[in-house]
Amino acid sequence: MKVLAVADSDSYLKWAACLLGDLPEGCTTELAVIRTPITPSPAQIHAAVAGAPWFRPAASDTGAGREPGAQAGDPPVVSARALRRTAERFRPDAVLLACTGPVVDILAAEVLAGLSPRPVFVSGLPGISIPATEKAWLFRSGCELFVLHSGREVREFTEVGRRLGGGGQVGLARLPFLHGSGEVPATGPRDRVVFATQAKVPKRREERERILASLADLARRRPDLDVVVKLRALDGERQTHNERHHYQRLWRELGGDEDVLRFAAGPMHEHLAHAAGFVTVSSTAALEAIAQSVPLLVLSDFGVSAEMINLVFEGSGVLGTLDDLSGGRFLTPDAEWCRANYFHPGSENDWASRLVTLVGQARSGRLEPARSLLDGPQHAAARRRARLRVEVPPKVLRVGYRAKRRMRRYLRALG
Repeated sequence: MKVLAVADSDSYLKWAACLLGDLPEGCTTELAVIRTPITPSPAQIHAAVAGAPWFRPAASDTGAGREPGAQAGDPPVVSARALRRTAERFRPDAVLLACTGPVVDILAAEVLAGLSPRPVFVSGLPGISIPATEKAWLFRSGCELFVLHSGREVREFTEVGRRLGGGGQVGLARLPFLHGSGEVPATGPRDRVVFATQAKVPKRREERERILASLADLARRRPDLDVVVKLRALDGERQTHNERHHYQRLWRELGGDEDVLRFAAGPMHEHLAHAAGFVTVSSTAALEAIAQSVPLLVLSDFGVSAEMINLVFEGSGVLGTLDDLSGGRFLTPDAEWCRANYFHPGSENDWASRLVTLVGQARSGRLEPARSLLDGPQHAAARRRARLRVEVPPKVLRVGYRAKRRMRRYLRALG
């Protein structure tokens, strides 16, 4: 079975790189990054695939055409046209669309439409997906398989699919980057407290300032601890979601001492291998901390809700406050909550077996392609915008966006 995986951001790339490792032995895989305005930097790309030993450079890979700073063996960044050529050459049995919703839709509906033989389209969400949303289902309704990571998520999205129609099957996988404590040996003392940032929440600058203040308070009270703000992207790098108040930039603006708080990127599992404690507002990395038996805090000071992307942690036993953080009080999760949320037995995972079955049906001509709910004329304008994101170079697109905003301001000024 041949599988082509396509990612568009750092988080989706990490997910795809790890998920491909769950495929049955003997599968042939290729991985590429589609060029969009949120394309990760070469350093982000390398960090995302660093924990995926299955990935090797192709024999013909000379590095030609790669981004400056890219390392041999890292997946290439390709245009929509180049991705189409890759798919036509590789002739995959399945395509894993590890991308944000609008990009998944435009790749399945247009860029990769009409491939012969038609591959099975697979998509999913790379982290915590509670509560299930109609929007996520709509964008992926043109895929035959939707991969999720807990029994609770599967139940909720199955209900969304039943209600809306379209789409295909829902499969279960364990989050592929959850390394157990024995899989990532510590190379030094466990003297680190890791704060995992989240781009979307909390939104307000003053809320982020409170987090930084509590982290600094902990660092001053406990000089034996190395307090690290683990960034998804360095200031200026692209990531899945825009971050208005970047923590590193904010700390500088506050005149913060970088000897008190340390800012770092790199693979989360490497940071956790040194961690005595972990804290976040809603990052999926909380699950990585649980997997590595690191005591943790999920901050509840700003609310526990769908908007804060932390609703799933209700009843987990790890919700805490900034006061807990300042005092260095970290918690351990409830075992029953873990069983229902992301830490189910491996025997329950069925996404790979579902994929094998779907590929068999496609090869024999018995597979009915998924029906996208976004095929109507009312969605044509949104698809045109999504197509621009994958076809126009990001720098050109940003110039166009700026020109459009200036024109709108000019027209408003004219009354």
